[in-house]
Amino acid sequence: MGSTRYEGRIAVVTGAGSGIGQATVIRLVEEGAQVIGCDLNADGLAATSEMLGDLSPAATMLAGDVTDQAFVDEVVGSAGGRVDTLANVAGIMDHFVPLGELDDALWDRVLSVNLTAVMRMTRAVLPGMRAAGGGSIVTVASKASLSGGASGVAYAASKHAVLGLVRHVAFFYGPAGIRSNAVLPGAVETGIGTTAAPTVDWAMERAMVALASMPPMASPASIASAISWLGSDESLNVNGAVLLSDGGWSAA
Repeated sequence: MGSTRYEGRIAVVTGAGSGIGQATVIRLVEEGAQVIGCDLNADGLAATSEMLGDLSPAATMLAGDVTDQAFVDEVVGSAGGRVDTLANVAGIMDHFVPLGELDDALWDRVLSVNLTAVMRMTRAVLPGMRAAGGGSIVTVASKASLSGGASGVAYAASKHAVLGLVRHVAFFYGPAGIRSNAVLPGAVETGIGTTAAPTVDWAMERAMVALASMPPMASPASIASAISWLGSDESLNVNGAVLLSDGGWSAA
């Protein structure tokens, strides 16, 4: 790509084994970053390394569960405590399950991955960013952060809550030079589809009303480009922003 805007920077990317996370690792490495990518899927991480080719030494891949505090500490520790850019990408869907059909296990799992893991990873990088005088955190939310019909209740609730977390960090840590922003994709060609398969027929029929105006699926690389920009100094005056990257879906 020719850009060196991440030269000398250390970045952490969650969900690095597929989709948007994988595309973000590749993008940041190509732009000069040393990247620590993490994912539950070790095979996916190996594929990411293979896609990097000769650039693979610039990326360290760690397999583990981002909902586990010990693994979060391991990831941040592998960076020596210094993380210039954090991309919170890992996430799962909820099979479009509505509230009346929801069980506690699905709720707990979706909130754990989509919200609690984001909180823990963000919390873990804050001390190092404060000590360094700044840093950038980019969190992948969703078009479902702004509406109720694009997913089931657990996913919608988790992604709405993510915006509150993002804005909290922007307000309280902005004076320390730490920026926190969100990217809101619509439909993207990613592996999240395995947790998107509907299980409640009537709820999916209702959701189709909201999904009817959905544009064609975007490529993961198109979302990675937004993450790269928000994570870089080119967006230095952007903090607490909600950047829609949904192909115009939310304008329908």
